Amino acid sequence: MRRLLAIDMHAHVEVDISVDDLLELDALVFAVTRSLDEAERAVKRSDSWTVWGVGCHPGLLGVQKAFDERRFTELIAGTAYVGEVGLDGKSRVPMDIQRRTFDSVLGVLQATPRLTSVHSFAAAEEVVSSLAARPTQGVVLHWWLGDEAQTERAIELGTYFSVNASMLRHGDVLARLPLNRVLTETDHPFGDKTGGRGRRPGRVKIVEDALAVLHGIRPEEVRRIVWQNLAQLVRETKCGVLLPRSVRTGIVAIV
Repeated sequence: MRRLLAIDMHAHVEVDISVDDLLELDALVFAVTRSLDEAERAVKRSDSWTVWGVGCHPGLLGVQKAFDERRFTELIAGTAYVGEVGLDGKSRVPMDIQRRTFDSVLGVLQATPRLTSVHSFAAAEEVVSSLAARPTQGVVLHWWLGDEAQTERAIELGTYFSVNASMLRHGDVLARLPLNRVLTETDHPFGDKTGGRGRRPGRVKIVEDALAVLHGIRPEEVRRIVWQNLAQLVRETKCGVLLPRSVRTGIVAIV
């Protein structure tokens, strides 16, 4: 049986990292970017086990002001992944600017779905409302901390959730997430600070172990389910052709 690599659905990785350093991670890593300028460099790469995203972080004023819908549309033509986008209730960026950017992103994704990692810190209600107004395939709510009602609305909208080590302190949140909607992430170097020494993208074992205990299954089964969830996301978005060949092969094998 093919060995399944760990999946890290959201990590911050320097765009100029070497190919060898990425392969040493021994994981399928979805690497977010924080600006369209960074994304333009990232999507030119061709890595076998790293999928580079197109992002516009809601916490960066200059990045938000510089967002251009046409440029975003052109950039996502070369990748299956969008991230990091969304809303942040604690950001110094005015919420009206954030909403304008996020609504623009969702409008593009309604026509051209992608696997999309969405930021919702202190803005869970606003994010769910935006998704309800512009229903979009492929949304993964990363580091989700919404309450029960917000989580139920998100599930009804078809969203998925990526879980990192910092979320393990919130057992009530984890218990609300259906396992067939869950993926693993590090949000390195931010969401894995509780992971101890040797933190790096792709190291999601602590999350797999916690999910295994929560659902009464083996960690190996958690990893298999996460791969199945990724496969379902790819089917829903119909963007698998843009994934690296090795990732497409892994998805076919798990299905």
